[in-house]
Amino acid sequence: MSTSAPLLDVRGLKKFFPIRAGFLRRVVGHVRAVDDVSFHINYGETLALVGESGCGKTTTARCILRALAPTAGEILFHTERGATVDVASLSKRELRPLRRQMQMIFQDPYSSLNPRMTLLDIIGEPLLVNGVKNAAERRERVEQLLQMVNLPPEFMQRYPHAFSGGQRQRIGIARALALNPPLIVADEPVSALDVSVQAQIVNLLLDLQDQLNVAVLFVAHDLSVVKHMSHRVAVMYVGKIVEVAETRALFHMPQHPYTEALLSAVPKPDPRLRSQRIILEGDVADPAHPPSGCYFHPRCRYAVDRCKSEAPTLRESQAGHWVSCHRAEELTLVGVAE
Repeated sequence: MSTSAPLLDVRGLKKFFPIRAGFLRRVVGHVRAVDDVSFHINYGETLALVGESGCGKTTTARCILRALAPTAGEILFHTERGATVDVASLSKRELRPLRRQMQMIFQDPYSSLNPRMTLLDIIGEPLLVNGVKNAAERRERVEQLLQMVNLPPEFMQRYPHAFSGGQRQRIGIARALALNPPLIVADEPVSALDVSVQAQIVNLLLDLQDQLNVAVLFVAHDLSVVKHMSHRVAVMYVGKIVEVAETRALFHMPQHPYTEALLSAVPKPDPRLRSQRIILEGDVADPAHPPSGCYFHPRCRYAVDRCKSEAPTLRESQAGHWVSCHRAEELTLVGVAE
């Protein structure tokens, strides 16, 4: 398989939800949940998608999996056969063979598992749907998957209620890996877990990624987890990506004021390294009625007149570092110290 091209290349992705009003429920506007988002993920890479709640992270992930139909844009996926297809334009029939190559780990480990199915049925269901009719083969594969996520194979006859939250998330990971997909979308997979369990799940994901060379779109809001887990980070604000860079570069040398504000909220265990918290004034912009110019300018302490009237474009300010800010080159922003 050629790895010169990225596994996933998202270009100009948009997802608008209509606002209806009146007796006839006419469309009077749109909520710009995802507004012209572009990024790529390479083979075996973890790209973290971060931002405040409601910024469009999960909507972006669902559009990539075609759980939601995009309004516009391209989602180019490099298939196992070497072809590149636009997931955004495929019909339901054309999508079905592609589903096995893109799997999801859900946020809630409780509601994402069917309480009436045993582990054998839950993890084996993707195999059954995709043509593995032999019960012995499915059972053998489920045993392998349970061992991969550090659960005893004897558990396969138990039901989800018998497991803790961390164990349930391991079951969800095993189900996502059942068909050996090259891409996994992890929608805040550790946010519902205790801190100690979070570390176990994150380390498990890192080990599995090394073994299987699987690419991960890691949707999260906990920057401490993101720093440990990801190779690159994309920061979203009100449906737009404002900065993309390698994890170390973004944490230590942010170039967008919004990224600087997010990093100032990261807990620092060493009191000598604690910096002053940046409290953003005002409210998050309304995606149904975004402000003119830069969406962040009403809350930005570095904003100038140009920011209020002219929308910045996402450009490469340094090698591998993309930012959407008019003043990126002249500002010296504070990151997280080593």
